[in-house]
Amino acid sequence: MKKITALLIICMVLFTGCGSDKSLENSSELGSQTSEETSENTNVSKSDVKASSGDVIEIKEKMFISQTNDVYYNTEDYLGKTIKMEGIFNIYEASESGNKYYSVIRYGPGCCGDDGNAGFEVTWDDKYPNQNDWVEVIGVLEEYEEEGETYLQLRLNSLIVLPVRGEEYVNR
Repeated sequence: MKKITALLIICMVLFTGCGSDKSLENSSELGSQTSEETSENTNVSKSDVKASSGDVIEIKEKMFISQTNDVYYNTEDYLGKTIKMEGIFNIYEASESGNKYYSVIRYGPGCCGDDGNAGFEVTWDDKYPNQNDWVEVIGVLEEYEEEGETYLQLRLNSLIVLPVRGEEYVNR
């Protein structure tokens, strides 16, 4: 069984086949804003987060799937760039290896209704939040290789558990 990143890529391909709008809009909305830090119920570890150009690419709720797809389809344009997004914190444990993989996702259309998901695997040097927590993450997109396969992940500079959830189910 492939790890969560492979599943995410497969879901991304399915999204483009199931949707009625096959065009991807220009998905890089740039800004260097950070959200307000929340109270004691947050897991915060921040640094001065800036991409080499000083811009942060924010994946917005209304175009979440399109923007995420654009990153997967045009990986070379995004590698080394800083990406900010919110979503559901997910933990996947590979049955054959026992390795744990962490991701930030949102649910979306798939083959059988809302059974797909979109997002990125994440890696973090601090304590991970709980499964299903709503988080805001900021990290640099990078590739890594495992068992001969190349995967994408966000190497996080910031991970904040937010008290208010956004849209868990998105369709664009």
